[in-house]
Amino acid sequence: MNKQKMLVLTLATALLGLAPTISFGAENSGQRGQHQGPPPEAIEACKDKQAGDEVGFTGRKGETLEAICQERDGKLVAMPTSMPDHGPRQ
Repeated sequence: MNKQKMLVLTLATALLGLAPTISFGAENSGQRGQHQGPPPEAIEACKDKQAGDEVGFTGRKGETLEAICQERDGKLVAMPTSMPDHGPRQ
């Protein structure tokens, strides 16, 4: 086999070997606490409030969060003043 064919074969084999890894990463990219936008509870907490108002709301895991209403992407959203401790990451 000439060098060019050997290189193409090697690259194709490497890409086929990586395909399951690339696919798995794309399917699970949002599963490690990464969410698209604020939770509905954070928006609801600032309903009828103004930027800078202090509010409290229940987070995604049932925890109570103290927050301040801030404008984000044209919406008033409760931004936690401190992040809760969820324990060590696995």
